[in-house]
Amino acid sequence: MRIHWAEPAVLDLESIRDYIARDSEYYAAEFVGRIINAVENLCVLPNMGRRVPEIDDLKIREIIFKSYRIIYRLDEQKEILLVLAIIHAARDMSNIKPRPWEVI
Repeated sequence: MRIHWAEPAVLDLESIRDYIARDSEYYAAEFVGRIINAVENLCVLPNMGRRVPEIDDLKIREIIFKSYRIIYRLDEQKEILLVLAIIHAARDMSNIKPRPWEVI
C-alpha cells in the first residue's frame, strides 16, 4: 500500500505544526512525526480506520490521533491510500467548504 498526501492534508499538517511551534519547535516536530507514523501504520492495516460518519462512502475512512481526525480514501485495487485531511475533532465538519472528500 502506497501513501499519497493530498495538498489540503499537507496544508493541514503544516498548520498544526505552525500552531504548536509558537510554543515549541521541538514539540511541533515531535507531534507531526507522530501523525505521520499513525498514517504509515495504515499501510499494514488500511481498513483499521472507521467509516467517516458524515459520509456514506466505504472508501472514505478515518483514524483518530489525539484530538485530530485523519481522513483518507482507500483504493485497494491500486493499493493507494490518499490522506485527504487532518481536522481537529471539535470542528463541525458540516461547515467545512469544500469538503475534503469532494475535492479529489
